[in-house]
Amino acid sequence: MKVLLLCAKAFETMEFSVFIDVIGWARESFGNDVHVHTCGFQKNVISTFNVTVQMDVLIDEVDVNDYDALAIPGGFREFGFKEEAFHPKTQALIRAFHEQGKPIATVCVAAFALAESGILKGKRATVYHLDNGKTQHE
Repeated sequence: MKVLLLCAKAFETMEFSVFIDVIGWARESFGNDVHVHTCGFQKNVISTFNVTVQMDVLIDEVDVNDYDALAIPGGFREFGFKEEAFHPKTQALIRAFHEQGKPIATVCVAAFALAESGILKGKRATVYHLDNGKTQHE
């Protein structure tokens, strides 16, 4: 199994690491044949608080048929997360995974990218309740 881990600019490093950790444990300790490929708009993506992570593949190079699932960590709007999370390329990628019936997992505000793509229309979803609901999908 191959999971595409999409890292929009200003993604939250701790949320990114959860996917790496869980999938790593599944592979190494439980013998599951699952691998992660990181993906971004640039080869080096700067996460929240200026941690740079090198990507395996650029978003323009992704063939959805090569992956079994999509994962997206959340990020900070104040550092530019929304620019790439809501970008038409990201939205098209989300819709392509959805149309093929492949699992999509998000953490925190990355769920807003799913809402923006339209795949949550008519469904209930939840997101991190920051500042008493101040952060809402617009």
